[in-house]
Amino acid sequence: MKDYDPLTPEEVNEASKDFFPLFDIVHRNMPENCTVEDTLKVMESVCKLAHKKRAADEIAHAPFGFNKKTDEVLDDPKDAPDGTVAVLDDDGKWRAYGF
Repeated sequence: MKDYDPLTPEEVNEASKDFFPLFDIVHRNMPENCTVEDTLKVMESVCKLAHKKRAADEIAHAPFGFNKKTDEVLDDPKDAPDGTVAVLDDDGKWRAYGF
């Protein structure tokens, strides 16, 4: 099958089983008069945040001395010193983790 072949009903059905539960979670938390477009925009941001949190969790639990947290709280993740990576902690603050 090529990338540009039309999707089958089964493929769309499987994708909708993944998509709509996530959409419903975000939509339930939206204001009453929001549109579907509004929900989709917010959903994109929420999913990006979820991916960042997942990556931070993976880094925070990484083996081999990667858990060396500095006491310094960063204003911006781009401010992480050389040889470190910025991670969003459970308390919602960016911290630098060294190798």
